[in-house]
Amino acid sequence: MLTSFSEFKYYQSFRVPVESRDDVMFLVEQETELGKYEFVSEVKLKDVSMTGVGFVTSVPLPVGSILRCSIQFKRLRFDFGASVVRVFKSNEGPDQMNYGAELDNEDYGNMKRFIEQYIYSLPPERLKDSLIQLALTEHYTSEKEGFEMFSLLLSLFKDITQFGNKEKFVESMLEEIVRILNAQRATVYLVNTEKNELEAVAALGVDKEVLKFDYRKGIAGSVFTTGVSLNIDTTSDKVKFSQDLDQLTGLETKSVICSPVVNREDKIIGVIEVTNKRNESRFTVEDEKTMKVLALILSSVFHHYSPLSEKSLIRRFSAPYDREHAWIGKSTHTAEIRKSIVRLKDIESTLLVTGETGVGKKLFSRIIHNEGKRGLAPFRVFSIKGVDAHSMFREFNQGEIFRECTGGSLVFDEIGFMPLSLQKELVQLMGLAHECNVRLIFTTSKDLKAQIEEEGSFNPELYRLISTSEVHVEPLRKRVQDVEDILTFYLKKECRKQGLLMKDFTEEVRNQLLSYPWPGNVSELERAVEKAVLYNPKSHVISELGSKAIPIIDLSKTSGAMLENIPFADNSDIPLKDRVALVERELILAEIKRFRGNKSKAAIAMGISREALRKKLLMSDEILESLKDKPAAKAA
Repeated sequence: MLTSFSEFKYYQSFRVPVESRDDVMFLVEQETELGKYEFVSEVKLKDVSMTGVGFVTSVPLPVGSILRCSIQFKRLRFDFGASVVRVFKSNEGPDQMNYGAELDNEDYGNMKRFIEQYIYSLPPERLKDSLIQLALTEHYTSEKEGFEMFSLLLSLFKDITQFGNKEKFVESMLEEIVRILNAQRATVYLVNTEKNELEAVAALGVDKEVLKFDYRKGIAGSVFTTGVSLNIDTTSDKVKFSQDLDQLTGLETKSVICSPVVNREDKIIGVIEVTNKRNESRFTVEDEKTMKVLALILSSVFHHYSPLSEKSLIRRFSAPYDREHAWIGKSTHTAEIRKSIVRLKDIESTLLVTGETGVGKKLFSRIIHNEGKRGLAPFRVFSIKGVDAHSMFREFNQGEIFRECTGGSLVFDEIGFMPLSLQKELVQLMGLAHECNVRLIFTTSKDLKAQIEEEGSFNPELYRLISTSEVHVEPLRKRVQDVEDILTFYLKKECRKQGLLMKDFTEEVRNQLLSYPWPGNVSELERAVEKAVLYNPKSHVISELGSKAIPIIDLSKTSGAMLENIPFADNSDIPLKDRVALVERELILAEIKRFRGNKSKAAIAMGISREALRKKLLMSDEILESLKDKPAAKAA
């Protein structure tokens, strides 16, 4: 019986058997009550895995014992920390006990190198013998341990055969899966990125040729897009997921268990779906555990599968420069934006997207819709800024707009510009949106909290309803690492649009564009690239940013742009050393944020000591405190 989550992690990992003839030296020290370490005598290493080791000794080691271990094989030697997570009787002698110890996380890399070197050293005949022995042993072990050994069998056998006949192997796997889970049908789906569909590559109990559908549809589509396994009784769970599949196959679905299949890059590439548990209404919890292992085995089979396509709607399989709706860049903030897309795309709650004009709030909303489970349903944007909101609301009051967007997403762009008199009306209409199964997304370039607290121009109840989830998009000047990639994206897009060969910028022009602060953010950058292409239709290389009469960008805005968001940095009445300290403070805080609050790592990245960082922050805080009653910038 498992006694801890740590034990479970170790127990589920692949274990490679080690023999005495392999000349692997293994030493163990046990921590005493006084905090010292003593050698454990007569230790015999039995197996290794990415997360732990198994060994035999007569020395009693209680679960939880802290160990220091050492492994040496040929020229490779490394030390690692571990803790005992399981103990059971060994067959090697009356006093001998089998121990399982889990490695400390930081030692996984060294263990990986050892296992790779160790397995490569084994001759093919030795590998085959090990596989035969494991297969025979499986009949005398628990179901769970048997699957663990079967996984190891596949892992090792892959090095010999490279799955020479993959199709037959998968078909045999499905036969075993149906038998083990006592089910009627089983199917393995992989994504077809050219058609944006899930297609059956193997099926038992149903014609695989008919099993092709949009990657977001059905139970398989839900598991593929979310990565969350499902165990469903289609009658009691009141789901409609299986109806489309039943129409395709002409078969009835009563219960389904489905798990994701991933490749070596940890991308979800498909799913394994097992249907109709015999003599029961639902698959069991043990079936769910078994499915995880089966999905792991199939992931080993398809671990090289990673189909990229210019036509793909799926972000993880599409080239970003060829997608119509893409979030471009490599900055830390862009990485966080991408994580928030994965986190928020399939939830039902309202979403508030904040940020300056032109940063890409509507683009973010569109990507959230496209990549989520609502991606096939309607998407509509209502711009509030600069329109007659009262006439627009007459359409909403009739409810037709919500019905048109049923199952999809409706974006209220620039909600901060909505008249206060209409905001109460919107609060009441949000109930109708819920009835029509419409997800509401709101964007704003205004500070809604300030509108509530200082101006009284925004309804607090409306704010509470629309800000269930909130994402802030930083201005382009704060994510300068993204500018070059975005320039390339829009340059390629505009050249295609105009039917021109791909152009490029001279190094001088590119540097000007990279140093420009882009006060209009991505929208301004897109317009600038469009102008640059139109003003240079015959030039393969763009060497200037327009004339003085029709400039592409206003280079005068570059001066001082980096200082505009740093308090007092552009105030010439303050001593230069204090202004430098304040600028330095912002850089330090940005590094600390990049390392998620770890000041030691931030200090190392900046080439200073942890103490120097502390002193710089302390000094700049004192300067800031002394200046708090002064104006942030010198009056013109």
